[in-house]
Amino acid sequence: MIFFEFARRSIRLHWLRSLLAVLGIVIGVIAISSMGILGNSLVLSVGEALSDVGDTVVVYPHAGGFGNGAPLQTDTVITGRQVQQIERAVGVNDVIPLHLSADRIEVGGERGVVQVYGMDTADIPLLLEVTDGVYLRGASGAMVGQALARTYNLGVGSRITVGDQSLRVVGILAERGVGFDINPDRAVIVSDQWYRSVYGEEDYDQVIVKVRNLEEIEEVKHDIDAALNRREIEVDIFDTRMILETILETFGTISTFTTAIGGISLVVAGVSIFNVQMMSVTERTREVGIIRSIGTRRREVMKMFLYEAFLLGFLGSAIGGILSFGGGYLALLVMLQDTTFLFASSSLVYIPYGMLFGIGTSLISGVYPAWKAANLNPIEALRYE
Repeated sequence: MIFFEFARRSIRLHWLRSLLAVLGIVIGVIAISSMGILGNSLVLSVGEALSDVGDTVVVYPHAGGFGNGAPLQTDTVITGRQVQQIERAVGVNDVIPLHLSADRIEVGGERGVVQVYGMDTADIPLLLEVTDGVYLRGASGAMVGQALARTYNLGVGSRITVGDQSLRVVGILAERGVGFDINPDRAVIVSDQWYRSVYGEEDYDQVIVKVRNLEEIEEVKHDIDAALNRREIEVDIFDTRMILETILETFGTISTFTTAIGGISLVVAGVSIFNVQMMSVTERTREVGIIRSIGTRRREVMKMFLYEAFLLGFLGSAIGGILSFGGGYLALLVMLQDTTFLFASSSLVYIPYGMLFGIGTSLISGVYPAWKAANLNPIEALRYE
């Protein structure tokens, strides 16, 4: 097409300013794509870290509550009778009652404070994963969280003193991250039998229900509430999926915000293209007058300048899209120290999004200059010097 060739010729003749306009689009596309990849990877990272508790309903004594993933210490407890009521209410879903306290720990002369969880040894595999050693089976022995093991350089067979009781470590737990049910990474896990004998507590501090079908979470919460809170509120019931969704929604908003920040650079690039196009219209006023005087229609003149804006945007977006992969990689490496989610489809989709946004910005920026050129008076344009 002849008007497409006119556009190419104009870019070639004014290569320096065209190059600067293309560079603006390149920077804009890299910014919006890299920020999009970073934001989406942040959401995926948080979702993965918390997804293992998304199927959990946590029951606390009503007078308690929770903070930092653990119930606040109060005199109120969940009794064995209430645990039985919960088991009947939730049917086939797994019910895990827990004891919880804080106590002194001593390892090789080093002292500190640690959380102690007591639970039925048969329930431990339902909630926790071991990476070294074995699951706790008998009344003696203990399992320790990954972070605690690193702090005190613990391994399978190590001896620890909790309170005034000596325990042998039989297993090291997999790192679990922040949870809304329990936080075992810096904790000691013991059998409920050992816990009762040492602390003299028969009742429980919380109950965790692992729901097998996520669609039934609301029903499980309702059944527990109906069973225990009929006359007065005895327990508080929390759905960790709801908390997880709220957190992911928040991080999704942050992701959108960071992408929008990257989009600002494309707006600046659009202004640059607008300026280039306006200069091109001014310099080619006489040319426009000539082609209009030989019968060229307004829409064809407009197409000629829009082609030029498209070429600038396409070239800049193509280069920017290729470089965006590297930009996203560097952003993840610096901000998250992890590039695992770079190849996720929901992350990579920001590259074509950024390219389309770059081309769209270029075309929008070229609309007014093209319209102005198309509406020049041919007689006056021919007189232009």
